[in-house]
Amino acid sequence: MLNLATVIDYSVQEYPAKTALVFGKQSFTFAQLNAYVNKIANGLTAAGIGQGDKVAISCPNLPYFPMVYYAILRIGATVVPLNVLLKSREIAYHLRDSDAKAFFCFQGTPELPMAEEGFKAFQLTDSCEHFWIMTADPTAPSPVAGAETMGMLMGPQSAAFETVPTGAEDTAVILYTSGTTGFPKGAELTHMNMLMNAMGSRDLLHLTHDDVHVLVLPLFHSFGQTVQMNAGFIMGNTLVLVPRFTPEGVLGAIQHDQATVFAGVPTMYWALLNHDNSAGEFDLDLIGKTLRIGVSGGASLPVEIISGIEKKYNIPIIEGYGLSETSPVATFNQMHRPRKPGSIGFPIWGISVKVVNEEGTEVPTGEVGEIAIRGNNVMKGYYNKPEETAAAFRGTTSWFHSGDLGRMDEDGYFYIVDRVKDMIIRGGFNIYPREIEEVLLTHPAISLAAVIGVPNEHYGEEVKALVVLKAGRQATADEIVAWSKEQMASYKYPRIVEIRDSLPMTATGKILKKELKAEG
Repeated sequence: MLNLATVIDYSVQEYPAKTALVFGKQSFTFAQLNAYVNKIANGLTAAGIGQGDKVAISCPNLPYFPMVYYAILRIGATVVPLNVLLKSREIAYHLRDSDAKAFFCFQGTPELPMAEEGFKAFQLTDSCEHFWIMTADPTAPSPVAGAETMGMLMGPQSAAFETVPTGAEDTAVILYTSGTTGFPKGAELTHMNMLMNAMGSRDLLHLTHDDVHVLVLPLFHSFGQTVQMNAGFIMGNTLVLVPRFTPEGVLGAIQHDQATVFAGVPTMYWALLNHDNSAGEFDLDLIGKTLRIGVSGGASLPVEIISGIEKKYNIPIIEGYGLSETSPVATFNQMHRPRKPGSIGFPIWGISVKVVNEEGTEVPTGEVGEIAIRGNNVMKGYYNKPEETAAAFRGTTSWFHSGDLGRMDEDGYFYIVDRVKDMIIRGGFNIYPREIEEVLLTHPAISLAAVIGVPNEHYGEEVKALVVLKAGRQATADEIVAWSKEQMASYKYPRIVEIRDSLPMTATGKILKKELKAEG
């Protein structure tokens, strides 16, 4: 049996009374975590959910996420994590595309009414049979009429459950990623993919039983799942959950809980570097003595930020590279090797990386080409999308083509030169223009739209939409921004809208985005 849920089993047996999760003033031991996992697993089984079924979860970094995550895995089902910022129409797409049979959704807040959006999506999805709201108080009644709560699901259930055996190639998690065009695709990650990548992350970070993680990376993303949650639980580590990043929240958690490991995306490090501690709210000397390592991924971390963080907080920063399709870690700067500024390091154990040309032939050292990856971390394919899967593997049986341009130096260090030409990376989130363009075209006044990324000091890139209005229709840029905010997740919608009479095109009618980007 190779079931990803077993990452918590050893710690449950060896350290049942040790704290597994901290959230504010709440804490849960490994024994308590296991009891919740088993109650949810029994509830799912009683509801008719079983091996091979898909179960979606939309939840910020709360104790509920790992409880539901491992319960789904424990019954042999597949976890489908969803971005908590998605709106109802986006959620419904993911539920239908993944064939989700059930959906767990946190109740949210007045500012982010997740349960309301989730229940709307559930009602739009005939194939999804069950919907459970994770209420802040597990004993509270349902905040949405007609919807059951997770408390109702697990209330009468036993705290004992025998993990269902799964095979190494069975799908453990479906993570959604869009590639360069079209709507999101579900990368099927196997139990072997996820477990081996977690073990590789454990070794990269030199984790010991005593490590404490501040976990602010969203758990619906593979970075947080693999590098901190799964890797940490293998070692019996304590996870301090922070649902929303603020410099004060992270520094406070590190100081209060004596955290040793922090992982974040570049914008988080930028904010930590620029945080004003002149009032002495935080003891930076103590934080520097407690925190032993910082991990960065999601986008390139500028060298100036690395050096600034290391000087301010007296901790080493290691940077790596990966994708949702690679579970996610493919390469990392490894602590036993010299670090080169700007490099994404070396392939981790069990992974091969090469730089290839358009024909798939490896290019000479120093030359730029596409990053291709092979190993135990590579997905088995995009769920129910054979053509997209074949395109990603370029007809080969094992080499995944990332779409990212890179190079390798004479010492074997890899570097990312550029991202896929159209993809926008805003604050560590991948944003795909075609998806946004298709939504914009549903606006009653818009006839044509092009979406590009423009430089932004804080987020790296910002989303800009250039639109042409229909004849006789009117709309202002501000109105379109406000409308977009209602239609799309908050990290996606264009903050900048420019209304034009026309857009530059090729002879075949394709919009010349290169020209638009050159204009800024």
